[in-house]
Amino acid sequence: MTQYVATTPSLFPLPDPAKSELADLKGHQKGDLITGDEPDAIASVYDDARSTVLDGQLDAGLDRVAEGGLRWDDMLAHPLTVHDNVETGGIVRYYDNNNFYRDPKVTGELTPSGDVAADLAAVADHVGDDAPELQATLPGPYSLADLATDEFYGDDREFLSAVADFLAGEVESLPDHGTLFLLDPSLVTAPPDDDVAPAVPDAIDTVADATDADVVLYTYFGALAEKTYAHLLDSDVDAVGLDLVAADREQTVYNAVEYGITDDVALGVADGQNTLVEPPETLRERAEWFAEQVPATDFGRVYLATNTEPFYLPVNKHRAKLDAVGAAADLETEVRA
Repeated sequence: MTQYVATTPSLFPLPDPAKSELADLKGHQKGDLITGDEPDAIASVYDDARSTVLDGQLDAGLDRVAEGGLRWDDMLAHPLTVHDNVETGGIVRYYDNNNFYRDPKVTGELTPSGDVAADLAAVADHVGDDAPELQATLPGPYSLADLATDEFYGDDREFLSAVADFLAGEVESLPDHGTLFLLDPSLVTAPPDDDVAPAVPDAIDTVADATDADVVLYTYFGALAEKTYAHLLDSDVDAVGLDLVAADREQTVYNAVEYGITDDVALGVADGQNTLVEPPETLRERAEWFAEQVPATDFGRVYLATNTEPFYLPVNKHRAKLDAVGAAADLETEVRA
């Protein structure tokens, strides 16, 4: 029987009280953003906000709890923007929306920093041993390399490999976790060219091999191109993540039917960018519709989540969507992971 697992790709909107406090403490200018060595007063605000979003996930009945990425000023680029060998350049549009991030210019060797691990360790301390399993979230290697500027390695494939090694080092320092989500939307929006594409599965495997947890390669902002999708299946991940909210989901179905799919799958069934809160029944129907389109596959586990990271949303709408995802996984289900 298929297990439906309620989860989230993380990167949450900051709770409103934290926004106000942080605006007073650190401002909004480039020099005021997170660098990894913020003072205790700022760290305390993030600690309180983290507790709030963790309690919200538990209240929603999620089967995995994530840290939320509340310190991530630069969305997926955060692990690089806090690195000593990375200089932050100008403001760049974050994919095709009205959000922006600082261009991380890699000027030296990428060595592990432990920044993300420290945040997840705080989650473990907060939730205790009886809570759902932890879920770690990192950018996928291709997206992180795509969002960054290489001023040190000098070759696209070498840079991708270096980014993958860097992420693997970050993973190795994580506390115990049940699932690792690698967020890799650039695979959709800026597919690798013929020279880089064969190296992408190796880069993903480098990161995935650094953990014993289940690894989900989560893509969004639309359907993957056929060639990119076929290459991804060469990687050794437990589940691919697919966007079922985007209008081109028929292409997503075609890819799965034509090229196959992993035994487990993660499905973006709730809209992470729209304030409309879909009912749990709608979310579950989307997941079951996809399974019906791939009749030869009996998925062992189906992760349900928003299709994109939800930091775009107002806090109250995000909470309502978490509640809906948690309820969708429970509908007519006897087995939970």
